[in-house]
Amino acid sequence: MTPFHLRDKVRVLPGGDLLVRVTVFVLGAAFIVVGVAAIVLPGPLTIPPILVGLAIWSLEFAFAQALLERAKGPARAAWTQAKAHPWRTGVVTVGGLALAVAGAVLASKYGLVGQAVNSIKELLA
Repeated sequence: MTPFHLRDKVRVLPGGDLLVRVTVFVLGAAFIVVGVAAIVLPGPLTIPPILVGLAIWSLEFAFAQALLERAKGPARAAWTQAKAHPWRTGVVTVGGLALAVAGAVLASKYGLVGQAVNSIKELLA
């Protein structure tokens, strides 16, 4: 164990193994959620956060290592495609980000999130 292996240091503590696994799960899940949320945006923005989340999970979970290996092929193909057409990729990505920002501003201005939450509360009541 080297002084830079924080996971190994935490594992020796009582309950440390569980703490490491939960932390890795939550951190990986956060990146995957960001990637899945980015699916509505055009461009290659979806793949990197999902791959980072899978890479984080693969530190602790065997299933994630298998998923990461399967995802690498399509990710490489998407990266090659994006590099082959940099202007198109840039325009689509910037356009998607602009639409996402505009949607967030409009949703905030008209209180759409609050209305949706209230509607869900009414349905559940």
